[in-house]
Amino acid sequence: MTDEELSRMIEELCNSKAEEFHLIGYEHVTGQEVWACVSEKYNTKGQPELHQMVNDILSLKVMKFMNFMTISAYKGTPF
Repeated sequence: MTDEELSRMIEELCNSKAEEFHLIGYEHVTGQEVWACVSEKYNTKGQPELHQMVNDILSLKVMKFMNFMTISAYKGTPF
């Protein structure tokens, strides 16, 4: 799998997760924000295997995402 294919697949997964959040009332969530939340821990641990990234994206809970967004807003970190 090339880097471009990997990036496209991850983007599609994150957009799918954002759409799931839209269905439960969080209309302004983007795939980019989902990826920022999921990939935050990769900054210290390094990029994991593909199956772990897929699991991290698909198992992301709204509460964890909202905590990430709140902390990011306090820090003033853009996506």
